[in-house]
Amino acid sequence: MSMTPTNLPIIPKIRKNAILTLLSKGTRIDERGFEDHRNISFRTGLIPNANGSAYLELGETKVLVGVKIEIGSPFPDTPEEGNLIVNAEFLPLASPVFEPGPPDERAVELARVIDRSLRDGRAIDLSKLVIIPGRKVWNLFIDIYIVDYDGNVVDASSLATLLALMTAGVPKVSVDQSTGEISYSKKEFEPLPIQRRVVTSTIAKITDENTGARYYLSDPSLEEEMISDTLVTIAYSEDGRIVGMQKNGIQSIHQDDIGRIITQARRLSERYFTRLKELLEVAGKEERGSISTSQ
Repeated sequence: MSMTPTNLPIIPKIRKNAILTLLSKGTRIDERGFEDHRNISFRTGLIPNANGSAYLELGETKVLVGVKIEIGSPFPDTPEEGNLIVNAEFLPLASPVFEPGPPDERAVELARVIDRSLRDGRAIDLSKLVIIPGRKVWNLFIDIYIVDYDGNVVDASSLATLLALMTAGVPKVSVDQSTGEISYSKKEFEPLPIQRRVVTSTIAKITDENTGARYYLSDPSLEEEMISDTLVTIAYSEDGRIVGMQKNGIQSIHQDDIGRIITQARRLSERYFTRLKELLEVAGKEERGSISTSQ
């Protein structure tokens, strides 16, 4: 269990000014363009006891996701669907400012953003996780661990979750119609019923207080997050539909810039999808099992 801080460390003023000076010249502290994301690398199948898992690096931000599937009872309001449960934890080793303790509101928020993007985007056909309608279903647990924190944990978690789900298998199950007894295989699996791929795209708004210039940066690093006014995360399905939106930070967004943020976030999601597809093709397979590749 972990506790995440409400406030991030304060960035030195000289460093902030250096970042703003570079932004005024059209580049970033790590030499990326405003719409570029950081390098992506990942491995899957690292947790032998999980039904699916993925370890992903987005720059220096590192995330591990495990998927566990167990038999349970349906929620009262969705008797004809399996259950989706998402948890997130910021490990103390991920950052000097993280301390042991129960998950705080930031971890809860991360889990909720991932949960809603999958649920509202209908990424998984939960109706196919029903074993006995109204009585027994598959519980799908997604556990997200922030291993190293260098900004934009939402997109890193979203990408790692998608990969873990893509490699997850549901045990083959059978039901004795006379007794209602359920049995399932520990060696035979069926693909998780993924019907739509979903990723989040995060844009940071940074305002230069001296000049009034506003900058919008895709996939912000930790330093960029630390000087940002606000962060906007938009979840997109692979067909370009918006399926979720989240804003962090107390600063407002100019009305004229909303459309620009949506467009920039959509382009970032397209880059994420394209890059994942390229890396998966390099790995040579896009099915349950172990995949290891890097940019």
